[in-house]
Amino acid sequence: MTLLLFNKPYGVLSQFTDRGSPTTRATLSDYVDQPGVYPAGRLDRDSEGLLLLTDDGRLQARIADPKFKLPKTYLVQVEGEPDEAALARLRTGVTLNDGATRPAEVERIDDPGLWPRDPPIRVRASIPDCWLSLTIREGRNRQVRRMTAAVGFPTLRLVRWRIGDWTLGDLAPGKWQIG
Repeated sequence: MTLLLFNKPYGVLSQFTDRGSPTTRATLSDYVDQPGVYPAGRLDRDSEGLLLLTDDGRLQARIADPKFKLPKTYLVQVEGEPDEAALARLRTGVTLNDGATRPAEVERIDDPGLWPRDPPIRVRASIPDCWLSLTIREGRNRQVRRMTAAVGFPTLRLVRWRIGDWTLGDLAPGKWQIG
């Protein structure tokens, strides 16, 4: 069994090919040269961070399938400064257009000092921002972004830091290692 931990950069698709796009977009094949591995789950093109790749179908299913409730932790930079009431709503679950989310674990954190993003996030001098650590146990499409927006604090930057026991650690963007 092979398991790779990959730090997916912003703008990279979570797949090895880009079919149907009139322009060429970066894919996993631009970074990962290990044959026979496939992503266990997805990470949106405009999100960064930990993506696991494996050649083991059962492990891939256990990581990706929401029925296993594997915790996924994200470092989330949001526009504004959420108060305790907004954090409490995330902790109890919020209602999205596709139904209520499961409760999340969330806390405000200091700036984690991550690598610079290319392109940089939009910064507005009149609106502060802050960082959250947010852990969910489901994986709906763009769920974290929709959750923070639902409580009034749009996501500016989203970095998946942990999946279960696997963590990004000091793995640089665009790099991978055997897990």
